[in-house]
Amino acid sequence: MASTTVALVTGANKGLGFETTRQLAQRGATVLLGSRDPGRGEAAATLLREEGLDVTPVALDVTDAVTVRALADRLSAEYGRLDVLVNNAGSIDETSILDVSAEQMRRTYETNVFAVVEVTHAMLPLLRASTAGRIVNVASTTASFALTGEIDSPYAAAEHILPYSSSKAALNMVTVRYAQAFHRTPGYENLKINSASPGHVATDLTHHASTRTAAEGARIIVDLAALPADGPSGGCFSDAGAQPW
Repeated sequence: MASTTVALVTGANKGLGFETTRQLAQRGATVLLGSRDPGRGEAAATLLREEGLDVTPVALDVTDAVTVRALADRLSAEYGRLDVLVNNAGSIDETSILDVSAEQMRRTYETNVFAVVEVTHAMLPLLRASTAGRIVNVASTTASFALTGEIDSPYAAAEHILPYSSSKAALNMVTVRYAQAFHRTPGYENLKINSASPGHVATDLTHHASTRTAAEGARIIVDLAALPADGPSGGCFSDAGAQPW
């Protein structure tokens, strides 16, 4: 990855986003660390700058169109382009499926689906200005119909995350449709978009109930962010390769 690469990671002040920011910067990128809380963003960026990494905190609430637009304008003025967008910010509601309400579903979709479209739409002109724009949407194994469809599958046991898993399935379709549009629309041919399935990693989102580290989960995200010109677009990938829908 060239040293001039400009990357934006949403929800990056901790967990998977923080490790993704670190690894992108370790590969030589200038990384904008997006955080809803400016204080936490600054603290996270300070830790990474102490490692000698080129990281700048930016205030970004992905569910607030005003702050999304303001950041897009700032990036346009300061960099003129965006090479990598990682849509990492996510929300989870762990209410039992038999008790979950439509409102809980809406709140989760607001962050995991609608905000991704909001941010991507705002950043598209900057990504088009890049010679090799890359978008990575952070998905989930629990979004795979193939892996969760069997009633006795271990992936089918997570009955408390209906809003999360269904929103990530919707996010995968967002990925596919953007990829198809990029492929057939003049001026967008250099853009690639993929979903990353980092696995069940130990973060606040999972209550740290995993032996898989955020650093391990971030690797597939960073690899997709650095795809060459002949790399795939419109797929979902984990460490093991292409993940079934």
